[in-house]
Amino acid sequence: MKTLLDLAQTAERGKFDAFFLADGVAISTPSLAHALPFGSLEPLVLLAAISQVTERIGLIGSASTTFSQPYTLARQLATLDHVSGGRAGWNLVTSSAGAENYGDAALPNHSDRYRRAAEFADVVTRLVESWAPDSVIVDRASGRFADPDKVRAIDHVGEFYRVQGPLNVPRPPQGRPVLVQAGSSAEGQAVGARYADAIFTAQSDSGPAQEFYASIRRQASAAGRNPDHVLILPGLVPIVGDTEADALRIQRDLRGLVDDDYGRTVLSGQLDGVDLTGLDLDAPIPASILPAADEVQGRRSRYEIYYDLTVNRGETLRQLIDRELSANGHWQLVGTAEQVADAIEQRFLQRGADGFNVIPPYSPRGFEIFVDQVIPLLQDRGLFRRDYEETTLRGNLGLPEVPGLRVPRS
Repeated sequence: MKTLLDLAQTAERGKFDAFFLADGVAISTPSLAHALPFGSLEPLVLLAAISQVTERIGLIGSASTTFSQPYTLARQLATLDHVSGGRAGWNLVTSSAGAENYGDAALPNHSDRYRRAAEFADVVTRLVESWAPDSVIVDRASGRFADPDKVRAIDHVGEFYRVQGPLNVPRPPQGRPVLVQAGSSAEGQAVGARYADAIFTAQSDSGPAQEFYASIRRQASAAGRNPDHVLILPGLVPIVGDTEADALRIQRDLRGLVDDDYGRTVLSGQLDGVDLTGLDLDAPIPASILPAADEVQGRRSRYEIYYDLTVNRGETLRQLIDRELSANGHWQLVGTAEQVADAIEQRFLQRGADGFNVIPPYSPRGFEIFVDQVIPLLQDRGLFRRDYEETTLRGNLGLPEVPGLRVPRS
C-alpha cells in the first residue's frame, strides 16, 4: 500500500496529469506466485486514500460497466471528486471475465457489452449533472441547503437500465469527472468518440498510432464533438539507462525474469483463451488455431495486435510472451533519457498522441528515473509543464470547463 502512495507522490512531483489505476474483478490463483503486490485493490477506494497524500494530481480509476450499476458508480465518482477537490476521473472498461463472481448470468457478447457501456456512460453523465450548477445554496439565514427545483430526476428507461434519479450527491467540483475510455475495437472507439474526454489505447508502432489518432478525431467530429476535446493517450513503457547499452542490459535482465509457463497462461487470456500448451516458443503461433477477430468476445483490440504480430509479422510465441509480460502490448522505449525524450517528441509531433500513459517497467526505481531524467528534458523542450496551472484534472488536461458550471456569486 505504501508503495502505491509513494508512486502517486512521485508522479505528482513529476507534474503528471493523473495517477491511473487499472482493475480486474477476478483472480487466477496459480498466478499469485507472479502477481504484483496489492494488484487487485479496488481503485476508487485506493484513490480516495491517495487524494489525502497528494494535492494537484488527477486520480483516474477503472470501473467496469459490465459488473457495476450506473447509480452506484456515479455516487462513487462524484464523492471522489468532492473528496479530492475536483481531481476524479473514470476509466470506462467492459469485462470479458469475472462473471462467476457476479451470479449465474453469462457474459454478454462483445457488441452487447459496448452497447451497454454506451448507455451506462450516458446514465452516469446525466446523474452527476442532475444537480444544476447553482442548486446548492447553503443559506444559513433561511436554513436552506439546496433548491429542490434545481435537482431533477433523469427518469431514464433504456435497453439495459431503468434509473429514476436524481443522484443523492451534489454536483461535483468538475461538473462531471473526467471520462477516460480504454478499448480500441470498432465498438470501443465509437463509445470513446461519443463520450470520452480521453482514450487510453495500445499503439506500439508509429503508423497505426497516427491512423488511430486520425480515426478518433473523425469519429468525434461525426458525433458532433470538437475533436480537440478527445485526447489520445497511448500506453508507454520506458526503460531508461545511463547509456543505451545500460538500458538494453536492464531490458535483458527483466526478460530473464520471465516464466514461460506463466507467460503462456497470460498470453492465452489475451488471445481469447487459445491453448498455447506445447507450442514451440521459437515459432509463430499457427494461424489455424487463432479465431477471426470478429469471433473474439474478449479484448478484441489487443487480440488484433497480437494476431497481426504473429501471423503477419512472424513474431514467435516467445516474443509475444515478452511483449505481454514486459509491456502488455504497449509501446516500449529502450535507451538513454535523451533517446526516450526524442522518441516521445517525434510521436507527439507526428500526431500519434496527445500525451502518454506512462507504465513503469519496474517500480519504484524505473519510474523515478523517468521522472528525474526524462521529464526535465521534455520541460526544457516546452513539451511538458513545469508546474500545475489548474486545480482540477479537467483543467490540467486542457479540457473545456463543463458548460454552466461557474455560477455568479452576489
